[in-house]
Amino acid sequence: MIIYIASSWKNQHAVEMLTALLREKGHIILSWVENNYGENHNHVTKKFDFETWVNSRESDQSFKYDTDGATKSDIVIYLGPSGKDAAAEIGAAWAVGIPIYGLYAKGEDFGLMRKMVAKWFSRYTDLIEAVQKLQFQLLTTNANK
Repeated sequence: MIIYIASSWKNQHAVEMLTALLREKGHIILSWVENNYGENHNHVTKKFDFETWVNSRESDQSFKYDTDGATKSDIVIYLGPSGKDAAAEIGAAWAVGIPIYGLYAKGEDFGLMRKMVAKWFSRYTDLIEAVQKLQFQLLTTNANK
């Protein structure tokens, strides 16, 4: 499956580890962390202040990568607690019917919109198992078409 992980830079290492674990299971992960490092975006280089960067070509590339990841994947995983950008990606995924799984973290403050997340998990191992089950369901459904 193609998976996008919506999260925050404060969770960078957790995103990288979850990415590695899911890739070991054979999934394709669209990693905004790798995209930002690969394109040497402002978060990495600190070449500009945020307002200058957000109006740059580099930020346009990041925006497209992130919104495409959120709206064109087979599933989106929300790794919390995160911020406004991850919440917006969840909203975009939900609007186009992409299933969303959430990895709950202490301090999570998602309000009513947490209803967009189909399943919440408190352990990453349970999340990975559910992703594997979803992949099997999707494969079975597609085979029967």
